[in-house]
Amino acid sequence: MKMPYILDVNPDSDALAWERDFLTRIEASVISCCGPDKDGGCPLLRGEKCGNIQAADGVLFQLNLDRPEHRRILAKYVMQLDVPIRVTVTPDQEKRWAHLLELVEVVTPPMGPAKLDAFAAEVESEVD
Repeated sequence: MKMPYILDVNPDSDALAWERDFLTRIEASVISCCGPDKDGGCPLLRGEKCGNIQAADGVLFQLNLDRPEHRRILAKYVMQLDVPIRVTVTPDQEKRWAHLLELVEVVTPPMGPAKLDAFAAEVESEVD
């Protein structure tokens, strides 16, 4: 059986570390990404391939959709992947960007243990 990988995209390094720790404790494999503002930016925004998304069996997307480059990244994920994508947005963002969110699952913050566990279970069931 293939080990499923969750790509966790979150610009908050503390939250990203907590989520990675939690997911690892429940035996989920995690690929962490801080988003385009760190580590030389996002290769997708430069028209390049991203090894992280190529390995992902599920994506937890927590970038700010009010930023155009973050919307472009999400659109690329949706176009390039056929995996569960869970996007964390505020209720206002959910209304404002409804057309972009049609093909993903939307959750509102905070992303606590129950939501993380449910997403990990969903990703695992898709891989089985």
